[in-house]
Amino acid sequence: MTTSKVARKKTTRKPLAPERISAILDVLAKTYPGVVCALNHRNAWELTIATILSAQCTDVRVNLVTPALFKMFPTPKAMAAASLPELEELIRTTGFFRNKAKSIQGASRVIVEEFGGKVPQTMEELLRLPGVARKTANVVLGSFYEIAVGVVVDTHVLRISRRLELTKEESPEKIERDLVKIIPQNRWIAFSHELIHHGRQVCIARKPRCVDCTLETLCNSGDKTWSSH
Repeated sequence: MTTSKVARKKTTRKPLAPERISAILDVLAKTYPGVVCALNHRNAWELTIATILSAQCTDVRVNLVTPALFKMFPTPKAMAAASLPELEELIRTTGFFRNKAKSIQGASRVIVEEFGGKVPQTMEELLRLPGVARKTANVVLGSFYEIAVGVVVDTHVLRISRRLELTKEESPEKIERDLVKIIPQNRWIAFSHELIHHGRQVCIARKPRCVDCTLETLCNSGDKTWSSH
């Protein structure tokens, strides 16, 4: 292909074309059927706490920590009354444990004192909990309550959305705004789960496994390690 043809191909390619978005969603759904949140939980409160702990930490590590945490403090009321040193010791291996201990204790207190011990079901109310930003709120609303208010943008969703040219933004908030414009609302919850799993297994940060990627033919990322086109 001549240089002029390559240039023309790049300028005429439309990464946000509806048919391309639809193709990406179809591939993800077929590759990761029935995928769910990787954080172990039995109720909305446990998912809230686990998601707060997952900041700058792997879900695998959080799942190793939460059984003992929830055994010692099985309810929001119990965690609200816990001492910070007790909480810090139990969650130490998740990193930033002092700030996280304050957040999970504070969130539990607000849930008890302002919401009658039940995790609220609106974005506005969830954002009143210490340690809860849009990502955590979207996880709880989508994964537990099945309410699609937005798209969870974690490090995997951020990276892959940019690689797939679904956004040019760099902040999670702006990326979420871009994604909700092009992804059908009935796919918001599953889409984030699918990208998260894809990011862990295939589209890893430093050396993506492009040769094994089911989205490879739809991807034109500049850091691909293998390409069929």
